[in-house]
Amino acid sequence: MHSGVRTTYRRHIASPALSGAVAAASIALLAATGCDGERAGQTTIEFWAIGSEGERVRPLIERFEQQHPKLRVNLQQIPWTAAHEKLLTAFVGDSLPDLCQLGNTWIAEFSAIGALADLSRRVGPDEAVDPAAYFPGVWQANVIGDAVYGVPWYVDTRVMFYRTDLLAAAGFDEPPHTWDQWLAAMRTIQQRQGPGQHAMLLPTNEWEQPIIFGLQTGADMLRDDGRFGDFSAPEFRRAFDFYAQIFAEGLAPKIANTEVTNLWKQFERGDFAFYITGPWNVGEFQRRLSPAMDGKWATAALPAPDGDYPGASMAGGCSLALFDSSGKQDAAWELIEFLTAPEQQVEFFGLSGNLPSNRLAWDADELAGAAHLAAFGEQLEKAKSLPRVPEWEQIAMKTWVAGEMAVNGRRTTAEALAWLDRQVDSILEKRRWMLAQRTLAGSEND
Repeated sequence: MHSGVRTTYRRHIASPALSGAVAAASIALLAATGCDGERAGQTTIEFWAIGSEGERVRPLIERFEQQHPKLRVNLQQIPWTAAHEKLLTAFVGDSLPDLCQLGNTWIAEFSAIGALADLSRRVGPDEAVDPAAYFPGVWQANVIGDAVYGVPWYVDTRVMFYRTDLLAAAGFDEPPHTWDQWLAAMRTIQQRQGPGQHAMLLPTNEWEQPIIFGLQTGADMLRDDGRFGDFSAPEFRRAFDFYAQIFAEGLAPKIANTEVTNLWKQFERGDFAFYITGPWNVGEFQRRLSPAMDGKWATAALPAPDGDYPGASMAGGCSLALFDSSGKQDAAWELIEFLTAPEQQVEFFGLSGNLPSNRLAWDADELAGAAHLAAFGEQLEKAKSLPRVPEWEQIAMKTWVAGEMAVNGRRTTAEALAWLDRQVDSILEKRRWMLAQRTLAGSEND
């Protein structure tokens, strides 16, 4: 079924080094996933989990097997640094597992090469997996065209961490709700700070912040079905100008995150009052800040460009996907239903700290009573999916480079965005070719 797609992939996407390694790697993968064979009367599901989740999910897998005595799960843990290449190698070598954890920005790539099963018939209001139970932007990240290729497993987004005491001392009783309020608060705080201190930490080598501002202004970032960059359009230009203005006014230092010596100590010292980051830092701040900081910091959803608070943020996280080559999709789907049910979502949060994708899980005491997590639940309702093209991660890396150029005055914002569009157009060249081939094939079949 996939031989044509797999051949196209070898020719137009896979690197020569990767293709050359397929034979040896496939043998190794078959040995790793072949395991010890299925026990009599049991079906073995091959599940690849990435990073620490592969260890944290084991208690849930054990309970799944207890509740489903005819199903056995062979769980393989893969480090993030090797996961992408291993999955591509397994696809070319026809040795993919039954299901896998995928970063939701990978869904577009693996669906484009024909690796993923269409889950559309398995989800719906009368099914165990109901799209309405998930944060809309996160769910949308798993939809390519009209097809569903993944179910959100856990989620993340970015919110504002801020010093409540510094904001109050500057005369502000609540966190800002608009960009104008945010700028006013930053300017006032900055006037009260000492040398070397800034109102905000906004590392220049991170792409997330300018992209989030673009999501807030309604920027598409790509045009013509993802064929070309659209960063010079007015919507993203407005976001980029706001990003650059923060630095132009000296409200944030022009430094990369590698130049931040001790994030938590500097936050406690008052070197900055605002910081945009994700849910993993809630635990880090709680552990690393001294007891003297209790009650002096909080999280809040991001300000909006205008009055529609909160502003949007990015929909991140990981999803569970079935591979089209699997002969055990029904059994593997039972595992997806189990892992994404509210009860297991709450338990997995306790095991891993990962935020639940299922909104019903947020009613549990473990989440509803966590003050620093409330902002994430509010923000996820306004989270938006990133552009769903296989090349997105390459594009994102170019975005912060363009931002750094503008921040440091090497190019104007207009010049930096024009440069970014040229870079993105080059990255998308293969996509344009493949879409053209698809159009040509469709016209020949008519």
